[in-house]
Amino acid sequence: MLTVAGIGPGAREYLTFQAHNAISEAQILVGGARQLALFPEFSGETRLLDSDLDALIDWLRARIDLRVVVLASGDPLVYGIGKRLSASFPSEQLRIIPGISSVQYLCAKAAVDMNDLWITSSHGREPDFKAIVAHQKVAMVTDTIIGPYAIAQAFLMRGFNPILIIGEKLSSADERIHRLRAADVAQSYAMNVVIILNER
Repeated sequence: MLTVAGIGPGAREYLTFQAHNAISEAQILVGGARQLALFPEFSGETRLLDSDLDALIDWLRARIDLRVVVLASGDPLVYGIGKRLSASFPSEQLRIIPGISSVQYLCAKAAVDMNDLWITSSHGREPDFKAIVAHQKVAMVTDTIIGPYAIAQAFLMRGFNPILIIGEKLSSADERIHRLRAADVAQSYAMNVVIILNER
């Protein structure tokens, strides 16, 4: 059985009991280096998750009869690996354990309700800024190429100066949350998620 476990925004205390139990019972743990480092006590086999997802899927298929847990940052189905694995394995071979996404975490920290929030991503993809600007409340999972500064500039070029709530290193000891107008956004932030409040 293959399990995809959402491990929350980064700190172990945000792991659900179900995810914790699945990890403790796993024979094989798959994840990024930062994710695997959260579980130094794990004594089974580990595999580093890299960008070659086709090779990963073949590797997982060969081990489907073992208790394999793939670690997913945040929630596996919020711009995570859950979508790819759910398209590659039948439901009887796959279990997905939801986690607290970085978007949920930042909204809670900033007291921003999620009722009309549009969620998108610039992580490894070119965002549709025309669609983003059309929404009043947007959350974006970012990467090092299109982060807060690029997002702010895209709005400013279109004549908008929204509030950006930038969450850096969420749930870590050096977490920082900034609430700035787009015109005041700096060029560089550590690993982050952005909420855009684009008032009309």
